[in-house]
Amino acid sequence: MNDDNPMRKILLEKVTINIGVGEAGERLLKAKKILEQVTRQKPVTTKAKMTNRDFAIRPGMEIGCKVTLRDQAAEDFLKKAFWTRNNRIAEYSFDPEGNFSFGIPDYTDFEGVKYDPEIGIFGMDVTVTLKRKGKRVSQRRIVSRKIPKYHRVSKQEGMEFVRSKFSVEVVE
Repeated sequence: MNDDNPMRKILLEKVTINIGVGEAGERLLKAKKILEQVTRQKPVTTKAKMTNRDFAIRPGMEIGCKVTLRDQAAEDFLKKAFWTRNNRIAEYSFDPEGNFSFGIPDYTDFEGVKYDPEIGIFGMDVTVTLKRKGKRVSQRRIVSRKIPKYHRVSKQEGMEFVRSKFSVEVVE
C-alpha cells in the first residue's frame, strides 16, 4: 500500500479515562474529583448494566466515572500518561484493531498532582481508540457499510503508531 495516501494515515480518535469504584456515594465523588483534577474536564458517571449479587450491584446503579478526550487534549493527556509508565507499554495491551488499554495504579504518578489524604489512593484505566479516515461509513445512518479489512487498523500498525508518534517502547 502507498503510505502517501492521506486516507491510510492513522489518527487518534479518542482517549477514555475510567475509574470504577463499584458503589455510589463518597468514593464516587472522590473519583470524580480526581478525574477532573487530572484531565481538567467534567467526568460523567457510568451505570451498571447487569446485576452482580456478590457486590450488591443492580442495573442503573452508579458505579464509576469516566472522561473522554479528543484531539489535542487527548494527545497531551496520553503523553502525561505514558510518562507515568516510563514510556513503556506491553504488547498484550493492544487488541486486533490496534486500540490499546493500560492502567495507572495511582493518580499521584502524574506530574504536579499531590497526594490528598482525604481522597486516598485511586487508580484509573486508560483506553485509546485509533482510526483511519472513512470510519464514518460504518457509523452513518443511511447507506452504512462495513469497513474493509485492508482499511482497518491492525495490531502491528497500532504498535508502530505509538512508537513513532509518542516515542513509546512496546515491550513483549
